[in-house]
Amino acid sequence: MRKGIHPENYRLVAFKDMSNDDVFLTKSTAKTKETIEVDGNEYPLIKLEISRTSHPFYTGKTKLVDSAGRIDKFKNKYSKFKKNK
Repeated sequence: MRKGIHPENYRLVAFKDMSNDDVFLTKSTAKTKETIEVDGNEYPLIKLEISRTSHPFYTGKTKLVDSAGRIDKFKNKYSKFKKNK
């Protein structure tokens, strides 16, 4: 690899899925102020709302994850355009 073209802060970072508390390590340059201890080592922590362990496509479960109420807002906004049968 060429020297001097890669970021200096490329290191192992812990990503935590807040919906099921799954933690996985990968390399990243993401900045964070929080840390977490994993297997006796301390890593920078990035919190996620959804990951591969909780996403319905990857888990095969049809679970609706709506933390901000966006689906309800959409339904309320466009309910007046609903077709009557």
